[in-house]
Amino acid sequence: MTIEHTHDQQCQEHNHAGSEHKRQHGKGMTCPVCGTISEGVAHERSMGKVGIAVAGGFFIVNSYILGWLLPEQTFAASFSAIIGAVALAFPIVFTAIKDLVKGQVYMNELVALAILAAMVGGDFRTAGIIAFFLLATIIIESRTASGAQRSIEELVKLTPNTARKIVDGREVEVQALELKVGDIISVRPGENFPVDGRVLKGESAVNQASITGESLPLDKAVGDDVFAGTQNLTGQIEMEVTKIGEDTTLGKVKDMILAAESSRTPIVRIIDRYAGYYTPTILMLAVVTWSFTQSMERVITLMVIACPCAIVLATPTAVVAAVAAAARLGIFIKNISHLELAAKIRAFIFDKTGTLTDGILSVTKLNPIAGMSPAELLKLAASAEVHSNHPTAVALQKLAEEAGVKLDKTGSAKEEHGKGVEVTIDGKTIRVGRAGWLEKMGLEVGKHHDDESHGMSVVYVASDDKVVGWIGLKDKIRNETGQILSDLKTLGIKHCAMVTGDRESVAKTIASGIQIDEYRAECLPEDKVEYVEKVKTSSRVAVVGDGVNDAPALAAGDLGIAMGAIGSDIAVNSASIALMTNDLRRVPMLIFLSRKMRTIINQNLFVGMIFVLGGMILAVFGELGPVAAAVLHTLSTLLIIFNSARLVRVGEELTLEESRTAQD
Repeated sequence: MTIEHTHDQQCQEHNHAGSEHKRQHGKGMTCPVCGTISEGVAHERSMGKVGIAVAGGFFIVNSYILGWLLPEQTFAASFSAIIGAVALAFPIVFTAIKDLVKGQVYMNELVALAILAAMVGGDFRTAGIIAFFLLATIIIESRTASGAQRSIEELVKLTPNTARKIVDGREVEVQALELKVGDIISVRPGENFPVDGRVLKGESAVNQASITGESLPLDKAVGDDVFAGTQNLTGQIEMEVTKIGEDTTLGKVKDMILAAESSRTPIVRIIDRYAGYYTPTILMLAVVTWSFTQSMERVITLMVIACPCAIVLATPTAVVAAVAAAARLGIFIKNISHLELAAKIRAFIFDKTGTLTDGILSVTKLNPIAGMSPAELLKLAASAEVHSNHPTAVALQKLAEEAGVKLDKTGSAKEEHGKGVEVTIDGKTIRVGRAGWLEKMGLEVGKHHDDESHGMSVVYVASDDKVVGWIGLKDKIRNETGQILSDLKTLGIKHCAMVTGDRESVAKTIASGIQIDEYRAECLPEDKVEYVEKVKTSSRVAVVGDGVNDAPALAAGDLGIAMGAIGSDIAVNSASIALMTNDLRRVPMLIFLSRKMRTIINQNLFVGMIFVLGGMILAVFGELGPVAAAVLHTLSTLLIIFNSARLVRVGEELTLEESRTAQD
């Protein structure tokens, strides 16, 4: 059957202007294409078909009842059957005619011809029953195929229509669509955040499960980011609006859901390519059947059972269920081909900081030289890193804040990702970065090496042409790292490697602690890309990183997986798949879901082909009637849908475990 994306087409066709735009879309809900969404255009059409099915079915049943109870009322029984058959056939025949007008020959024509043939033969009851079951199949198919739309509608419900804007110290209720970046709003306990923002006043626990899939609420305080669609649980918060509309994290999630569910897997592209040849072939087979048997009943049965709804639905239903399961876990996929590719991955390359480790560096040693004090060294380094979002910069700024160190104002600044930063402070050129980067600039770093720095991440600080000290930092391995590497091995992953810009001693310590197959230390971004390309020559490889400093490597892999992508534009843009949480357990779950989806699709295709091919053979030899064919047609569709629905529960044990952890 043809799946109609009516709302998407309307969004692309109309001019998105003024009152006409509002009239086309209805009231205020958000559309992933143009900014608003109609309140159930597709839903209303689906409900209209349900009404037709119920009404038409009533007249067909009434015809049988009249025939049984009042056999002398043949006209009334026949008239009831005619009304029911015409009502039930109308949506199917109308769609078939629209296809022909467009120059398309698809599956609808087979069904329409079968129904019309039954009517011409005067068997309106049979025509009505066939139309009823096939219309029911269309309704089921349209509801299943609109998974993306329903997912978007559910997400839209998470965002309040109104907000309490603070104006001159008073709360004023305004429409959420009227908010602008920089506005201050108040959000009370139990309410959802209408936009992305930064906490200015108050503390609260926030449930981010709608985006990250995590059941455990996170504590939010002044300076923390909050996201549209997440729920404020315990305390009143005043926040500054930082993102609105489709720029919010929730808006990007909606875009990803639509992109994934509207994309096509290879098998669907094959079906689409040859669909135009299928109907003429079946019609030729119907002519041959008529020529040899002179039986219109067999011809009608053949055309009914030959409509391959089950085969057409085999992949889309599994895709909808898999994307829904992934979204529940906080795994967002841009293109369904990426999810399909995950099943073929045989090697993983992990970034270290923020991926295999917590990514929360802490300063463990300040080692000044040339008469400089530790406080002066910290002040110089933190001032230089004030505009950077690198984990090292965050650690330095945090320690400076805790120690009450007042930072210097900086002049021109330049940052080289993975290497270091260079700024001007009081006329002096201050550099903070890796030893190799400073040595390339002619500074002597090697003589300042200290055995105490073993196992630490070290950055050196230089003022003009003189190294004035080094700072040691340490990171903590994630609790789940060892387990997920073991799980990946169980899933058949042959090679797991770690790449890092850190020193050899640090990388070796981490690698031995997690028992990873291979590691590469002191890697610049281009070195990471080179290593990824090398591994790709022998197997399909997935790269897992934080999406900020690993964008080139993520793009270089067959599959790029960005960790902790919530609120990060870079992570969402650089990776094939975005994990909205930093929980590494989502990685093996992704591989398992991908393989499960592939298995379900193969099962669906097998079942669909058995019904279609087996039914066609039975129809040709007269062993299957038109009504039975219609029933089998609907039954095969339901089997496919129910089989695909099993994917929705994948990963449920992970969320249940998180819920238990939250309760404990």
